[in-house]
Amino acid sequence: MAVKSCSSCGHDSLEPGFLADRGSPNGAFAQWFRGALETGAFGGAKRLGREYVAVHAYRCTRCHHLDLFTE
Repeated sequence: MAVKSCSSCGHDSLEPGFLADRGSPNGAFAQWFRGALETGAFGGAKRLGREYVAVHAYRCTRCHHLDLFTE
């Protein structure tokens, strides 16, 4: 993935990182799902059969703003 510039200050030095889902039993990485959020009977997001991609997080080395991207 090509590194982009900070969407807050425009600086071109972003450091990579990731967001983990601490509510998941295996500490899964953050994912983006296509479509509006639908919840099940117990309040969790309905994900079965939905298209998803990993979310990549970059932190600006100047202003510390966090930008999120998908491939």
